[in-house]
Amino acid sequence: MTEPRTHAEPFVHLVDLTHDRALIAWGAFWFQHFDGAPRWEIVDDQQLERVAGRSSCIGSSAEPFGTTRVDVLDGSGEVVASASTAERSWVWVEGLRADTAYRYRILVDGSPWAAGERWDWIPSARGGYDLAPGGRTYDLSFRTHPDPEQSSAVRFVALGDYGVGIRSDSESSRRQRRIAEVLDVAVAEHGVRFVISLGDNIYQGERGQVDDESGGEDDDWYSSYFAPYRYVLSRVPVYPAIGNHDTTDTEGSDDRAQLVDNFHTQERFGEADSESSVGPGLFYRLRYGRDVELVCVDTSTADADEGVNRFFQDSGHLTWLRETFGGPPMRWRIPFSHHPVYCAGPSHGNDAEMLETLVPLFRDGGVRLVLAGHEHNFQVSEADGITYVVSGAGGNLREGQPEHFAEAMTSAWVGQAHLLLVDLDDDEARLTPVAGLLADSSLHLMAAVTPRNQIVCPPFTVTS
Repeated sequence: MTEPRTHAEPFVHLVDLTHDRALIAWGAFWFQHFDGAPRWEIVDDQQLERVAGRSSCIGSSAEPFGTTRVDVLDGSGEVVASASTAERSWVWVEGLRADTAYRYRILVDGSPWAAGERWDWIPSARGGYDLAPGGRTYDLSFRTHPDPEQSSAVRFVALGDYGVGIRSDSESSRRQRRIAEVLDVAVAEHGVRFVISLGDNIYQGERGQVDDESGGEDDDWYSSYFAPYRYVLSRVPVYPAIGNHDTTDTEGSDDRAQLVDNFHTQERFGEADSESSVGPGLFYRLRYGRDVELVCVDTSTADADEGVNRFFQDSGHLTWLRETFGGPPMRWRIPFSHHPVYCAGPSHGNDAEMLETLVPLFRDGGVRLVLAGHEHNFQVSEADGITYVVSGAGGNLREGQPEHFAEAMTSAWVGQAHLLLVDLDDDEARLTPVAGLLADSSLHLMAAVTPRNQIVCPPFTVTS
């Protein structure tokens, strides 16, 4: 029997940024092609030792690929900061300047990592999709966040419920591809500085029926996360929230350990202090300049031995939440989570536990905007001076008509796949859902409708 061909495809991950440092990681996925098979197949984690002599592909726990140095270069090409390791596949690079554009490179055993044309999961002449040279290369560049004492406008993306996978030829996979292409252009051409995930990062198997694994191994994440967003992930960080499909809330297995690994949450938020509350549960603050603070709230169901139903009801996490929302006033203090407070359906309604525990904190904390996913459509609700947005159709979609507009205080909605552009300045937030790209690669903005079916065109505005 002829031995299969093997291909290792390297990846680069700009995991996190602050005003003065960057967390940069690297990894690879392995593929095999057997004689007579129609397509390349990703190597399952259980076979990785046999094929590649490794136990992992990517993430904070991945073993090293060699002695590595990461250089950060300024606009003139001069190296201004470096970090080296031979023990792991990530480094923090320190000593950067605030709000400054940089390029970077990764040298593994002296050779550039992921240089040249990359292989992507692209349309195949035989139908469907397959792994092949895709004509693209990495743009290894980033811009640090502004100084914490400086006021700065910002544009970011909120993206929820996206992990359906792109290896199949199903409509769900095509939806994720379309929104991933929007994100690619938004980062490259429209000044997006970071992405916040609204949860359900990986579903059980691909919605395109490629496999039935849950997201608990590295290879599960290739098709749902690292492949569709690879050129974005090398340029801007993604800040995660926990969804019901990332835990045992909905699925039989808990993928939190893999999420902790692939999002490097221990390296980013692992020290429980004023900036975070973790273990178990994921609560943290993301500061951007002087006037913007996003607060991640873990709304998933706690384990039975935790003594509470939801992680935000835990006494330790609740103390942290009270201190965060009771802290010094911020022009923009924006909670984000997977489950929404207000939801008109069609599958989910208002969340009584969040209404009881979290909404009073939001009111006391001067919150004007709350972001969530979970329901696979777009919704805007207005309650007591706060705008609540559901944006849960980054790949998964539910087109049915909601039936609870009055209870959810809904002002607009639409059942269409999208991502949400969020622009913040001194006194206004502009929310722009984007459903695709036009023929000239410009952004195709998504209109919504009121409960009375009147068209509402973006952006949706919120004042501080």
